Amino acid sequence: MKKMNSSLKVDNELNRKVDVFRQRITGEAENLVASFFPNKLLELDHFLKDPILNICDLKEIHSEINLTVPDPILLSNLHDGLEAQSAKKRKMEDGTGEDKVAGTKVFIMPSGMMKSNTKLVDLIEKVKPEIRTLIEKCNTVKMWVQLLIPRIEDGNNFGVSIQEETVAELRTVEGEAASYLDQISGYYITRAKLVSKIAKYPHVEDYRRTVTEIDEKKYISLKVIVSELRNQYVTLHDMILKNIDKIKKPRSSNAEALY
Repeated sequence: MKKMNSSLKVDNELNRKVDVFRQRITGEAENLVASFFPNKLLELDHFLKDPILNICDLKEIHSEINLTVPDPILLSNLHDGLEAQSAKKRKMEDGTGEDKVAGTKVFIMPSGMMKSNTKLVDLIEKVKPEIRTLIEKCNTVKMWVQLLIPRIEDGNNFGVSIQEETVAELRTVEGEAASYLDQISGYYITRAKLVSKIAKYPHVEDYRRTVTEIDEKKYISLKVIVSELRNQYVTLHDMILKNIDKIKKPRSSNAEALY
């Protein structure tokens, strides 16, 4: 039986390209931690003081819903009304009908397309790039730290545990930032459903009030998101700088001399 080689042969050219990739990631990540993170947290802190994020009277971000309440339908005579009620009663008794209000059939919006809340859309378009940037930068730094993790050995793994905790924190920040994007799409879906309800039931005031409430809630949420983005840059920058020696060199060179 032929003996297998203990080492894995890797093409020299591929190995060289991988080393180039490692060096590029290292340069990008170190620049992110040393320069980009502190600059970005100061930028977001300044953004939090912008008047667009400090509106006191939330009525300023309300959006008008141009859907008029239709005139009530008058029955031609009492007999028609009694027949309609009897028919509904029979359906309920037979179990073939549900006790639901039919609502108004909507074929087209009176004023064309129903617009979104433009003030919130403008603010969302400013916040979304910041969320995406945090996700991308965290991914780069996470890859850098993972590439610095040495091979598995018995003992002297305190520095490695710091590296692993750093990777876990970066992964957590990535996940939280991605959830902010889910919140934004969820807001649009919820609002669209409510506006559809208003179009079908224009005489129900509560639907209109609910749209206003979710707009105000989203505005407050966007400010919280910007604040969280800033805080995450602060936390990551502080955590990595405090542990930079162990992250870059998890095992001391003289560790073997202790055994």
